[in-house]
Amino acid sequence: MENNSQSQDWDLVIKGHTSLFDVKFKDLWHYRDLLLLFVKRDFVSFYKQTILGPMWFFIQPIFTTIVFSFVFGSLAGISTDGLPKYLFYLTGITAWNYFADCLTKTSTVFRDNASIFGKVYFPRLIMPLSIVVSNLVRFGVQFLLMVCMMVYFYFFPIEGTHFEVTVGILLFPVLVLLMAFLGLGLGLIITAMTTKYRDLTFLVTFGVQLLMYGTTVIYPLSYAREKGYSTLVELNPMTGIIESFRYAFLGKGEFTIWSLGYSTLMTIIILFIGIVIFNKTEKNFVDTI
Repeated sequence: MENNSQSQDWDLVIKGHTSLFDVKFKDLWHYRDLLLLFVKRDFVSFYKQTILGPMWFFIQPIFTTIVFSFVFGSLAGISTDGLPKYLFYLTGITAWNYFADCLTKTSTVFRDNASIFGKVYFPRLIMPLSIVVSNLVRFGVQFLLMVCMMVYFYFFPIEGTHFEVTVGILLFPVLVLLMAFLGLGLGLIITAMTTKYRDLTFLVTFGVQLLMYGTTVIYPLSYAREKGYSTLVELNPMTGIIESFRYAFLGKGEFTIWSLGYSTLMTIIILFIGIVIFNKTEKNFVDTI
């Protein structure tokens, strides 16, 4: 009996979730190498067989900034709070793209990885976490592009515009985490729901684009206040994050403790709900997908 007991001293014991709140952080850390492999896979596979490869990191935000500057800045004449137009739009696009990428790519985790989930055990949360981490690479490159543009407008300023870096830059790591967790939380909720309702997959793609117009990416919050839509816009938790992001790096934007606190609270609630629903769905999604 003693020998039998010793032979059952397993390195890894897999158990079903006993609680919806059981995240198993220890298992996530144990599989950190797998997370890094998924990050590498995402990075390589996304730009594989493309001619320009990682150059798309730069091309997409540059062309989006040019189009936004022309359409909303020049044709529509929307204010940019005294900031250079290109810098104003690129700042919003950089922050929004990271959030949107985390949301859209994690929203199809169950559907895209059903074959892997059905064969091999590993903490399922590893997969959406790897997406959030791999998107950091793209965010970092676009952020570097934004810094280069700041340097350019510092030495070659446009008359009538002004920007300055503020002490709010100390909140930069917090803002990145908020964008990542908000996108992750919403993505976890949606991917769990798409195991039964595939329509959501189509809704997410253009829903994220529509949501962008409800955020201060293409206009400042002061402009929405002039038009009487500020209350509706401020309900979007990304508004407080983007306004804080602009205030930190450009010195313009309506940054308040209350707005950032609201965004933080909503992020925590959404992430918590997302993890709970994800934990519940991962038990039996293979039977329904």
